[in-house]
Amino acid sequence: MNKIRKGDEVVLNAGKDKGKRGTVLQVLDTGHVLVEGINLAKKHTKPNPMKGVSGGIISMEMPVDISNVALFNQATQKGDRVGFKLLEDGRKVRVFKSSGEVVDA
Repeated sequence: MNKIRKGDEVVLNAGKDKGKRGTVLQVLDTGHVLVEGINLAKKHTKPNPMKGVSGGIISMEMPVDISNVALFNQATQKGDRVGFKLLEDGRKVRVFKSSGEVVDA
């Protein structure tokens, strides 16, 4: 069970986009995440009429190390660390470290 999952809203802790928020698009096996609108890079693409791709310069998200993002806590409006807790019914859920509040509904 991962602390950061696809669809989570996260805050960047380090790097050129520090403080920005975004949604996780993909969690990679290498310990990196793709976050929507964060760590953008310009990519030059050639046109490919067979695939219907027009050429030019496009902006695309690049991976960010998972240690540089924190889960966004709606109650405190800040990034927060995540831990795990076992409930009485045997389920394992994610909780915020600061408040102990359950992340998953």
